[in-house]
Amino acid sequence: MKRLILLMIGLLAILQYRLWLGDNNLSEYVVLQAQIEAQQQSNEKLVARNQILKEEIIDLQSGTEAIEERARNELGMVKEGETFYRVVGSELREQQPFNP
Repeated sequence: MKRLILLMIGLLAILQYRLWLGDNNLSEYVVLQAQIEAQQQSNEKLVARNQILKEEIIDLQSGTEAIEERARNELGMVKEGETFYRVVGSELREQQPFNP
């Protein structure tokens, strides 16, 4: 009976050693879980960005409205016969709170 108890204690010690100090121990597991979670979040952001880009490609392929909008916003182009006005505002003054 003593041998069985000693054998069980020895087996428990070996398992505990592997759990805390061996290869693929508990602390490494926790670090890997955190890395996996961070990578999954990064992947989700990239998937969302890719979806937006796919929608933009479809929009650009489907008609000329999206192309015109991009030309106006990014290149400053105007249609023939249109007049372009640039409104330049003065610096905004800091507003003081109203105290009655």
